[in-house]
Amino acid sequence: MAAHDIAETDLMQQRLASIPRRRSPLRGLATTSSRAISTNRPPLRGFFWTTALACLLFLGTAVRAWSGTLNRVQTVFLIVMENQDWSDVRGSTNAPYINGVLLPMASHCEQYYNPPGMHPSLTDYLWLEGGTNFGVLDDGSPYTNNCQTPADVQTTTNHLSTYLNNAGISWRGYFEDCPTNVIELAGFNLYVVRHNPFAYFTDVIGTNITTYCTSDSPYGVQHLRPYTDLASDLQANTVGRYNLVIPNLCHDMHNVCAPLTNQLMQGDTWLSTEVPKILNSAAYQRNGLLLLTWDEGATGDGPIGMLVLSPLAKGGGYYNTRYYTHSSTLRTMQEIFGVRPWLGDAANAEDLSDLFQQLEISGVSRQAGGAIQLTITGVIPNSTNIVQASSDLVSWTGVATNSVPTNTFSFSDSVQGAARFYRVVELQ
Repeated sequence: MAAHDIAETDLMQQRLASIPRRRSPLRGLATTSSRAISTNRPPLRGFFWTTALACLLFLGTAVRAWSGTLNRVQTVFLIVMENQDWSDVRGSTNAPYINGVLLPMASHCEQYYNPPGMHPSLTDYLWLEGGTNFGVLDDGSPYTNNCQTPADVQTTTNHLSTYLNNAGISWRGYFEDCPTNVIELAGFNLYVVRHNPFAYFTDVIGTNITTYCTSDSPYGVQHLRPYTDLASDLQANTVGRYNLVIPNLCHDMHNVCAPLTNQLMQGDTWLSTEVPKILNSAAYQRNGLLLLTWDEGATGDGPIGMLVLSPLAKGGGYYNTRYYTHSSTLRTMQEIFGVRPWLGDAANAEDLSDLFQQLEISGVSRQAGGAIQLTITGVIPNSTNIVQASSDLVSWTGVATNSVPTNTFSFSDSVQGAARFYRVVELQ
């Protein structure tokens, strides 16, 4: 066990020791309970370690241990659509793909909003990147006066893509109708810069801006790509770990465009063609995550849609009514990738973890012969999981290894008498 694992265990023991005992309803056994402790760090040396203890039972029962599912996510795709209230999308006959295909397989939010009062669009895209609007209150360009005068451009490095880059985590932005090998800082065909938050940060676009409102910053060009690159990158499995995907004005439900002349139908049709490319990719199928949301409400702050698709999500149409905003999405990204400190309002937000399966020891029972039976849920089908036991929270011994085609399995431990603590390790 590495030094930081031991320190982490010591911290858990201290926290457990500080909590008073209470009487258990289970045959009067003394119990100690604590809120789960989550480190939200990436898997260690190819393992996912459950580092949280949530219910400790003495006299040979068990510890309930569960994981931060978010840091099991390997690749993220975030698609942002435009200016629709969730009430106008959900159940609409103009959005058969969203309602008939995606919703039944996804988890989703019923009370997801753009941040309070954040309009127009640019403020929300900046919020997804930085947890704040950086004082911007319009849909302006980074520069004005033939791109020679700074306008809404930002010089701070406190935003997600730079956090990721500094941590050695790959990222990309894919923008429909964006030109190749140049960063467009105005508009081009049906691409608009206000839907490209990365283009507002000098550490991405550089400072050598032409009078044509373009930049050839090598770093920016490498990361801000035309949407046409996504299909080949998916095929070659060279997408970033974080990928922002932005349709053009006809496909993001913003403009009314021929031949469909219906914003919802235009976006839904585009999604029906493009989303399967992501869902069928190796990047998605290996613990990937696709988030589909909208930048802002059409008549206020929302609710707006947020769909979560992932092999790790609860899916099956699961939804909740918790209050979320774009700060929740940003916090979720920071938890997935383990980058800190919190950006802006992400520090105050609830993450989206309720929409995901939790790898946990969800059931504990004593069998007739005295053995302890554990039920583990939230398992990734066909993954290898090791159940470990300890008598002191320091030394852990594998007591079962299991790989099943379902998301649950049970295990019986015949140990008698002594207190035992259990956790689950998932091999990555």
